[in-house]
Amino acid sequence: MTVQQIAGRVAPPPLPGGGPPAPPTPSGPSFADLLDRATQPPRHTLSAHAAQRVAERGIDLPEAARIEAALDTLTDKGARDAVLVSADAALVVNVPSRTVVTALAPGEMADRVVTQIDSALFL
Repeated sequence: MTVQQIAGRVAPPPLPGGGPPAPPTPSGPSFADLLDRATQPPRHTLSAHAAQRVAERGIDLPEAARIEAALDTLTDKGARDAVLVSADAALVVNVPSRTVVTALAPGEMADRVVTQIDSALFL
């Protein structure tokens, strides 16, 4: 680039191919979207009963993001009441209200029957 081009007196010569390259288009969510999603509180809630069971039995809940993703999947499939099963817990959830209704520890899952659900999702 010449001194005149830098000073803005002369336009730079055109690039071969007809003009400036197009800016790259982002693929996926932007950084701002990811940051917003990471800093927002979870969109699901624990019922008082579920919170009490988790505290009393020392149940390790799956990450909030995994529960959110599971609830999104269940919503897309039209589920109403479901059980989410992980290695550390089983959670009975009401899908439309995004509420964890109750929680079972791993030792309780072996001999328990979960009724009144229409879906199951393994985390």
